[in-house]
Amino acid sequence: MTKHMKIYLEGSGFKEFDYIECEVCEAESVDIHHIDARGMGGDPSGSKDVFSNLMAVCRPCHDTYGDVNQFKEHLRQLHYRRFPMVLGYLIKLNFNIEL
Repeated sequence: MTKHMKIYLEGSGFKEFDYIECEVCEAESVDIHHIDARGMGGDPSGSKDVFSNLMAVCRPCHDTYGDVNQFKEHLRQLHYRRFPMVLGYLIKLNFNIEL
């Protein structure tokens, strides 16, 4: 299991073999997507492998929305609505968040 999958499961409260819905279309998810991409060299610092930057997606949504800059804010908003505790945490850290 990948590091970012473990982080997502821990943050969401899901277990490894649970049915997890795509956060975009509610089909069965098969991928954990980094909203802000790790980049070609991965993410050696681990700064992108945080629950607030990870979302469960199905393959069609990953292909459609993944790594497309114009959709990042929309994906972030969907993730915050599904997991409001993420939004509360970011507000405590003084992030400028718009919904």
